Amino acid sequence: MGALQCPSGTTDNPLGERCITDCRACDSKFASEARKICLSARWTRHTPTMDAGKMPPTPTARRKRVGIELRKMREAAGRTAGDAAAVLGLDRSKVTLIEQGAYPVSAERVLALAAEYEEADSAYVDAVAEMAADRTKGWWEEHRGLVPPGILEISEVEHYSSALVTYQICHAPGLMQTEETARAIFREVYPPLRPLNIEARVENRMRRAELLTRSDPLEYEAIVHEAALRMEFGGNGCRQRAAEAVARALGGPQRDTARIGVQGRRIQGCGPRRAVCKRAGTPPRYGPA
Repeated sequence: MGALQCPSGTTDNPLGERCITDCRACDSKFASEARKICLSARWTRHTPTMDAGKMPPTPTARRKRVGIELRKMREAAGRTAGDAAAVLGLDRSKVTLIEQGAYPVSAERVLALAAEYEEADSAYVDAVAEMAADRTKGWWEEHRGLVPPGILEISEVEHYSSALVTYQICHAPGLMQTEETARAIFREVYPPLRPLNIEARVENRMRRAELLTRSDPLEYEAIVHEAALRMEFGGNGCRQRAAEAVARALGGPQRDTARIGVQGRRIQGCGPRRAVCKRAGTPPRYGPA
């Protein structure tokens, strides 16, 4: 692609200094291409640890949570992003990236910010610092690019949880599905998935199911609408085998940690619900963003 003349500057270098500092000036007939180039240059300029031309690393669920908690602490203390930047010795844009989960932060910097914000809840601060310090690359990263980011976030949150409550209206609980059932469900996705993506999703779901059989099994409660029990993904035989697998799970080693409830179709309050995860010992101040 040839060089573009930025409407705001005198240079025809698409990564020119004027473009980097004032991307809004590219709102013209050049907007479609010139603005993209300027934004790319801006990322490179403000994030020196990244290679030129590359976007920021994909935020993980835990990194996002660290950023959310730091922002909540800062706002509760009445401080600005500029105040946080002064404490860390960074520019303000880097603090914004940290609070968005797009840039990692060390446990030491979390503690420094908490001290600046005069956060008195030490258990809460320690929990946030612990999350910041954990840079373990989870097994779910193997599926990045093959499954939607939301599934990767679910996998990560479940991995670090001690209890999980889910609600299904269309199919059996995900962590109790057989490989056959999972594959049949993903084959019904529209637009159709490629075989490679179907197998990646099946593998992800089977790995997630290991939470119920690990040495410290997840406490799992699944609420299923009656309609889900009547769905025939993969045919009647597949449904029967799936039901038998759930029965075996509830009667096996998971009988003390897993339970399932069925909600009848005539019962009120069966609208959409969200999965709820929790981790033992996590301070109760954790909440929505």
